[in-house]
Amino acid sequence: MPIKKAAKKYLRVTGRKTAINNKIKGAFRSVIKKTHEAIAKGDAKEAKEWLQKSLKALDKAVQKKVLTKNTAARQKSRLNAKVKALAKK
Repeated sequence: MPIKKAAKKYLRVTGRKTAINNKIKGAFRSVIKKTHEAIAKGDAKEAKEWLQKSLKALDKAVQKKVLTKNTAARQKSRLNAKVKALAKK
């Protein structure tokens, strides 16, 4: 445990920020998971709906600095490619 006053404050701040970041991470991970499930089922319409939600969640995570811009772009690109491939079938 920290001894100095500033270190104690930093511990509290870090705890709050970690909780917020975990909530944001959980949000985009769960939406991406639902998108993958829809793709696995072969439901193109549902996959497109979840894709839109995934893109929005990833953009929010970048905005909140939980993800880097390139990581989000890579994930969005891969999801989009899978949904497009499903739509062609």
